[in-house]
Amino acid sequence: MRRRAGAWRRLEAEAAGVGEVTEEAQLLVIGGGPGGYVAAFKAADLGIETTIVEVAAVLGGVCLRQGCIPSKALLHVAHLINYAAEAKAFGVTFSEPKIDVEQLRGWKQSVVDKLCAGIDTLANKRKVRVVHGQATFEDPRTVRIEGGDVARLSFKHAIIATGSRPARLPDSLIPADCCIDSTAALLLQRIPKTLAVVGGGYIGLELGQVYAALGSRVTVIEMLPQLLPGTDADLVRPLAARLRKEFDAVHTSAKLEGVRKTAKGVELRFTKGAKEEKQTFERVLVSVGRTPNSNKLGLENTKVKLNERGFIEVDAQRRTADEGIFAIGDVAGEPMLAHKASREGIVAAQVIAGRPAVFDPKAIPAIVYTSPEVAWCGLTETQAIEQGLEIRIGKFPWGASGRAATIGRPEGTTKIIADASTRRVLGVGIVGAHAGDLIAEAALAIEMGAQVEDLAATIHPHPTSSETIMEAAESVFGKAIHAVR
Repeated sequence: MRRRAGAWRRLEAEAAGVGEVTEEAQLLVIGGGPGGYVAAFKAADLGIETTIVEVAAVLGGVCLRQGCIPSKALLHVAHLINYAAEAKAFGVTFSEPKIDVEQLRGWKQSVVDKLCAGIDTLANKRKVRVVHGQATFEDPRTVRIEGGDVARLSFKHAIIATGSRPARLPDSLIPADCCIDSTAALLLQRIPKTLAVVGGGYIGLELGQVYAALGSRVTVIEMLPQLLPGTDADLVRPLAARLRKEFDAVHTSAKLEGVRKTAKGVELRFTKGAKEEKQTFERVLVSVGRTPNSNKLGLENTKVKLNERGFIEVDAQRRTADEGIFAIGDVAGEPMLAHKASREGIVAAQVIAGRPAVFDPKAIPAIVYTSPEVAWCGLTETQAIEQGLEIRIGKFPWGASGRAATIGRPEGTTKIIADASTRRVLGVGIVGAHAGDLIAEAALAIEMGAQVEDLAATIHPHPTSSETIMEAAESVFGKAIHAVR
């Protein structure tokens, strides 16, 4: 039974300080991002008295405040600018866009503020208590909170949902005062004439497209042989072709050798093959992944274990080595995605409430919100081959899609990977306009153990991009109507 609002009991502190009190909660959630607040709300719905400790002034986490939401808002503007330029091919010409950066920043922030306010409202309606401050474990059942109105909290269960932060390269390679990270890039303090993006992953490419649309000349430097490392090459190819037109340059297999400030800007030295190059840029964005926020939590005062990369080790129920402590989201391992964190939060809350639940997804969708978008779920072709699986692959080119033709976006492919014997869908990859809005159907098919015939036999509306999933399913066994066998 949930206690009434304000019914948190106060316990006298033992030796923590004169006059200090320790407040108690059934469930303590550390971190108010898409993992933490979802876990807290689910727990409250299940009748558990819940407190969130969040270091920021509002709930929502990095995803809402400094990541997913502001970046997608800016990408929408970038895509509008590009669509307007491309409309010339249709016989519609617009004048050159005039960009008010201050107003753009304000609009982006208004989106964030509205969503943050909505989460606060949901917390209040559910009587979830929110305490602001930095939580540090004193022991397996107590945290100290710095910077907030509450000094200490004891709990029966805790969920760690502290997320991640941008990874940094060594200062010996690139001093901190020579570069910005993704958080700073989203502030849009100014639009540089030239921008180097170190790292060809999804964050670097998304922000690169934003700045290119706003007027920057962008150069990408990626150490590995292709952009979006780990993604099937045939899905990356259409995006890479477009980026080479939008950006000044895209360097793959390029090793960063050093960075220094000069009178003209920031000089980058990198090698490509046997050749060393030097280029100077007004700004340098470093986007080389993210690091889990597992430090500074006082985990050494608990039984919680970290792996060699700093992720908290958890079991299928998201329980750590300390029985009463759970961990979810970025801090608990890859993929570091908001929707994965939310699902983990629901599982952890159900387990704490005594419900049978495990985190065992067959497919976690991933999306790169560039133009064109790239989305995939389940096994990639590379992973299937590495596992020694006998597979069949069906592809449908968007050049044969009526919907893609009508919107002038024929670059793209829909790809289905199926088990050759059982005919079950193992993985799906899509590159094309709004691919991210299409991938959920594929994730559902994989979770339900669907066969390719299930997708092929499902009537898809015409003309839509979703038809490409049906056509790719038909192609797995050479039966596609709109493709040459």
